[in-house]
Amino acid sequence: MVKVTYEVVPHDGGWAYKLADVYSEAFPTHSDALQAARIVAAEQQVGGESAEISYQDEHGRWHEEYTDGGDRPETEVIDGRWMKRSAEASPEASPEA
Repeated sequence: MVKVTYEVVPHDGGWAYKLADVYSEAFPTHSDALQAARIVAAEQQVGGESAEISYQDEHGRWHEEYTDGGDRPETEVIDGRWMKRSAEASPEASPEA
């Protein structure tokens, strides 16, 4: 199973969450960025409809494949402020100030 990890980190004068080397918009507070990361992680758990997809790879070749709408990744939010790992991705979780 694929695991998607979002990390909350200082960014651009505020706080952001990042996935690999890609940052979200900057949020004014750590709490806002942490809540946004939890929301995004929770949305990754929502299944969709199965579909045929096509995409172009980095070499310009086109590929077609079937994707199962119920095949969702495991998600995790890492709080870079405290380096705590939070397996709970629920937006209802009380964010830290």
